[in-house]
Amino acid sequence: MSNVELKQIFESKKEKIDTYLENILNNDEIPEVLCQCIAYSLLNGGKRIRPVLCQITAEKLGIDPDGVLPLAAAIEMAHTASLIHDDLPCMDNDDYRRGKLTNHKVYGEAMAVLAGDSLLAYGFELCLQELPRLGFTQSNILNALKIFSHAIGPCGICGGQALDITQEGHEGEEEFLWKMCELKTATLLRASITASAALVGAGEKTMSCLHNYGTHLGISFQIIDDILDVTGTISELGKTPGKDAKEGKLTFVALHGLERAKELAMEETKKAIDSILPLGPDFEVFLDIAEYIARRSK
Repeated sequence: MSNVELKQIFESKKEKIDTYLENILNNDEIPEVLCQCIAYSLLNGGKRIRPVLCQITAEKLGIDPDGVLPLAAAIEMAHTASLIHDDLPCMDNDDYRRGKLTNHKVYGEAMAVLAGDSLLAYGFELCLQELPRLGFTQSNILNALKIFSHAIGPCGICGGQALDITQEGHEGEEEFLWKMCELKTATLLRASITASAALVGAGEKTMSCLHNYGTHLGISFQIIDDILDVTGTISELGKTPGKDAKEGKLTFVALHGLERAKELAMEETKKAIDSILPLGPDFEVFLDIAEYIARRSK
């Protein structure tokens, strides 16, 4: 599949996700000031890689991708919540996200915290309300939400962020870096795939292959992020580059150097591709996605 074809797939699904997210915020029960604060970050661009992966997974498993929109939206809501919270002064203290001022710079820290909390809770409410109506079994819904909740909790992005902001008390920088990377980035990206597969009742072999694929894809994604923090510009990234090096953070570039980091990203990409091959030609799009993500510039 060409890059053009893959971009068209992503854009088509991204448009549906964006429309869905706009519609679920059209809720009179949400106080207007909170709704505006949420919308500022949730509807502010974004590549939508995670919800698109959620849809593509369902599609390749024989389910209408529109049927998993509530789960895809919940995953994007959780991702956005993590970005809002990560940008706070008590965390990474960033001024820009997706080319605009960060949420707390516009609405204040208290509203930013509430927006992030709201998005996390609203995602689960959405899934519990809509997925049964769409015909998914209670068992499959619970399995999907178990994977999703694990990815955003203390064993997922919260744990990864805790390691990122402390970076203390660990033995061996190499082992620590890989663990932080898996928790901070790979768990939610992987859950975008595996939660969708669980929702549609995928078998054990498929779940195992997708789990391994998502893990390596997520690690590759983080290594590329580390590289772009050194090589990218604010116009390309939509956020301030060079912060990791300035703050002395442990990254793949800091530990291994730029060239070795690039090699590690390609090694993880190859591992992701090898993980999906046993599922056959129906899943070839995942090979293209892995290579596409490895070549991204933002």
